[in-house]
Amino acid sequence: MSPISLILLFFVIANLPWFTERLFLAIPLAKNKSVFLRLIELIAFYFVSLVIATIFESRFSGGEVHPQTWEFFVTTFCLFLVLSVPGVVYRYQWLPLAEK
Repeated sequence: MSPISLILLFFVIANLPWFTERLFLAIPLAKNKSVFLRLIELIAFYFVSLVIATIFESRFSGGEVHPQTWEFFVTTFCLFLVLSVPGVVYRYQWLPLAEK
């Protein structure tokens, strides 16, 4: 898997909480998800993306994963938040306009 396809996969994962009303894509809720639940879901999907990235790093580097410090995780989380911006724009700016 190329780095571009990995970034595109993370783009899809980062936008999942904003495009569905199910919790973690599996649990149907009685009412709409709150922003708090969407953010919890986003954090959980960030950790899923870290696991995916670690698997691919170990696969491409011969089984060795470079140890990371807290700066790496803060930076990648901020990048993950930037990747989720289209979903936020869709949910809170486009969708209310379409419902009118």
